[in-house]
Amino acid sequence: MSSPTPKNLDPKLKERMEKLDKHDHKVEHVFRRILHTIERIIASITLIILLIALGREIYHACTAGMDYFTDISHYLNNVLTIVVGLEFVRMLIDTTPANILEVLTVAITRHVVLSHNDSWSLVACIACIAGLFAIRRFLVRRNELKEEMVEME
Repeated sequence: MSSPTPKNLDPKLKERMEKLDKHDHKVEHVFRRILHTIERIIASITLIILLIALGREIYHACTAGMDYFTDISHYLNNVLTIVVGLEFVRMLIDTTPANILEVLTVAITRHVVLSHNDSWSLVACIACIAGLFAIRRFLVRRNELKEEMVEME
């Protein structure tokens, strides 16, 4: 026996299937909105914490004077951590392939700037950055760089 095609389905069954499809679509839409709202809440909390951290850095820089900048790696670590956090917030708010690639690039670049431990680690990080640029150039379409990955209806 062959399975029935949509053309020769019982009208009641066809109507029931359409109702289920509409219901599934509505449930999926509600879940997407809930997840998008949670992402925005997390982004807001993260942004507040990053602003507090930035304020602390400015306060320490002003009160400690030039002594604060003697250990430049500590300063760079704090400031670049804030920059990566801000990129992460931007990615949560506007989830596009371009933003995701930028967050990864900034995070890996932070690691390159701050770590001077192993030369092979440095080579691996540079290869990762080159790979991210290649992905952006060859695998992500131009129109996808501007579109949001998860569309809100």
